[in-house]
This record gives sequence, C-alpha cells and structure tokens, in this order.
Amino acid sequence: MPDFLYKGEIDDGCPHVHTFYEIIWFQEGRGTHTVDFQNYPVRPNTLFFLAPGQVHHFDGSSDYKGLTIKLCTDFMRTQGEGSDLFLKYDVFHTFDRIPYYMVDDTVAQQLAVLVKDMEAELEAEGEFGHLDVIRSLLKIFLIKVHRYGTREGEVRLDELKPSHRLFVQFRQMVENEFTRLHTVQEYADALHVAVRTLNKCVNDCTDKSPLAFINERIILEAKRLVRHTDMMFKEISYELGFEDSSYFVKFFKRQTGYLPSDFRELDLVSHCPID
Repeated sequence: MPDFLYKGEIDDGCPHVHTFYEIIWFQEGRGTHTVDFQNYPVRPNTLFFLAPGQVHHFDGSSDYKGLTIKLCTDFMRTQGEGSDLFLKYDVFHTFDRIPYYMVDDTVAQQLAVLVKDMEAELEAEGEFGHLDVIRSLLKIFLIKVHRYGTREGEVRLDELKPSHRLFVQFRQMVENEFTRLHTVQEYADALHVAVRTLNKCVNDCTDKSPLAFINERIILEAKRLVRHTDMMFKEISYELGFEDSSYFVKFFKRQTGYLPSDFRELDLVSHCPID
C-alpha cells in the first residue's frame, strides 16, 4: 500500500495515471479536478474515488488542503458478491457517473475519526491483525460515503435488489472484459440472463442500453490510449479487441466525432506519467 495516507497540500497539476486506487478528500479550497477528459468542481468535503488507469490532474489552484488514501489493487480485491462488490464497482469503477461524492459536516466528522484510527493503526505494523484492522476501517469509511454521501444524477444502488446486483455484476464484467467482449449477447450469456433482462436492468440503472454502456467503456480506453500514449492506432485497435483497424477508426469517429489522429492533436498533452 504505497503512501497509504497522506495529509497536506494537494498539488498534481500535470495529467497522470496511477496503477493503484486512490481516494482524494478535498477538505479546503475550490477549483477544478479533471478526470478522464471531464472537468469537475472541487468544493470542501468533496471526495474523489479513482481506479487504476484513470487519467487526472488538478488546475493551478494552490489552496487545496486535504488528504489522500492510496490502495494497491490486491488490497481492493472483492470478496464474494456482497458489499465488497458494490463498494468496488459502485464507488471506484464508475466511468458512467461522476467520480466523486459530497458529504456534509456530520459525515465528514465521522470520516475524520476513521482516518485518525487508520493513522494510529499504521503505527502498529507487525501487530496481530494489522491489515485486517486497516481493511475494516477502510470498509467502514467507504460504506459511510456510499450510504450518506451524495452523487449528482445517480440512481442509488441497493445490494438487496436483484436488478441492482445484476447491474453491478454487469459493470464488473464490462470493466474486466471490454477488450474481449463487445456485444450484449456475449455479456448476457456470461451472466446467464436473457438479453431482454439485461437491457431492462441496465436501462433502469443508467438510462442507457447495455450496448451504449459497453461502447462508452471501450471508447474511454481508446481516448486514453490515443491521447496519452504514443501507440500506433493499429496497436490500439488490437489492444481493444478490434480485428480490423479501419473499423476501429470508424468506431472512434462515430463515438467521439473525431478521427483518432485529430483527437491526438487536440492540445499539447500527449503523454502522462504513470505512478
């Protein structure tokens, strides 16, 4: 768990991508946080949840204060299909929704207590159950954010509803298989449900069709690779599971309005460091 907990000034002005999970809690300051080509407002008690692969940076504001919690991928492994699955795929892996929650002062105080407990436990490395305690504190932290935080325009998912559980399982599968599976039928078969059932479930939870959801995830990765790497477009096409690179170019143009070559030249940012 590299740099598990960091407090102080937040200063990441250049686009960059992480290979770990990160929670960024802005406690003071206002400005803009750009995540995957979208600008989001920063206000006090805004908590951003970033998954590996997301590209982000902050504006030039120097008055941000807060803390970050960074988690390796092993630490975020899901256990079963209960709350762990929801926390991972309804808090972090939510490319289809805004990547942050707002909390009120009461919830912020509760979260601050949990952070203080995490800090104390970090000093107990080597003690019996050390990682279990940290994992438990983190889970309580995430549950409180999921339970009491607000996220604009969201359908609040309930793990007790079968349709919501199916949607989270679909979101998980898309995240893991979007470079290999491109059709709704393939996902329905893998989830052992009818296409009609999957269509209704995804539409109820997102107001999108499953195909639109799948395509949105594919094109997000395509934009990351086109804009922030020097990979050839043919290589990107192959990376994303397209057998015909010319079809990939047409797909990219249809989804974004740009040819890949034009999108790559939109501004001077072409590469970003990986942490």
